[in-house]
Amino acid sequence: MAATSPQALRSWLEQMVLIRLAEDKVMEIYMQGLVPGTVHLCQGQEAASVGAIGALTADDWLLCTYRGHHHALARGMDLEAFFAEIMGRDNGACGGMGGSSYVIDASLGMIGSPAIIGAGIPVATGAGMTARLRGEDRIAMCFFGDGACNIGAFHEALNMAQLWRSQVVFLIENNQYGEYTPFRDSTALPPEAPIAHRAAAYGMAHTVVDGQDAVAVHEVVSQARSRAVAGDGPTLIEAQTYRYRGHSRTDPGAYRPPGELDAWKERDPIAILAARIGVADDVEGIHERLQREVDEAADRAAEGPWPTLDQARGYVFAD
Repeated sequence: MAATSPQALRSWLEQMVLIRLAEDKVMEIYMQGLVPGTVHLCQGQEAASVGAIGALTADDWLLCTYRGHHHALARGMDLEAFFAEIMGRDNGACGGMGGSSYVIDASLGMIGSPAIIGAGIPVATGAGMTARLRGEDRIAMCFFGDGACNIGAFHEALNMAQLWRSQVVFLIENNQYGEYTPFRDSTALPPEAPIAHRAAAYGMAHTVVDGQDAVAVHEVVSQARSRAVAGDGPTLIEAQTYRYRGHSRTDPGAYRPPGELDAWKERDPIAILAARIGVADDVEGIHERLQREVDEAADRAAEGPWPTLDQARGYVFAD
């Protein structure tokens, strides 16, 4: 099936609706006291993950962040295992040991979701070098936010990746805020200059894409992947998107200018893709069907056992 065939686009639409509903459900079960710690949600950013991951092969590696629920689900994580991990249950994707910030599945090529800002960037650079040294047709795909672009590891890793022609694609999910601060207030760039232009300092290919358009994201990631495996080096992609909720569960987002959220919602990624493929009238039905799947998966996950203390020790001390 072609990547952008009608069937594929319909599948992407359903993935995006599923992610939106799953994130809403995470907030619901958090408020019921079923989630240890806090949660970082991604409503509004679905096109960036679904479009990008749709351009990858099953052999490609993936690194995301603590705001990584959409990456896990776009990669195909089992829905019950997803919710069970967030609830800290033994039937979770990581045995309940990771929680909301570390929802990964190594069998899906997910090799990390560091909570330290930007920590995945050098890891992805190294993974991409592994592929190059082995002569493999695979890449490492690294997602991170605009806030990560101001740390030393970002600049060091980009320089190394370009120098070594690492088979890696970097994707900035520029959701406009680093925690509570507009990225323009913390990033030394000329007015309106994209963050991706920083790659020019390292001679690296770079581009900016509408992060609300899954098809547009897919196209640029496909091109970047082809460049990487051909030995032409990495690409830095900036997907301009928006998170509908605040930084974390406790953040109401009151710092946002009046009308900004509503303006972004007018370009909702789900509505954009539904309109593109002419199924806007079907979204409500898709929503209802997937809501049942989400509710049932969360209910099953909540019945899972808690991990034992001996299991927890097994992740800390070697036998």
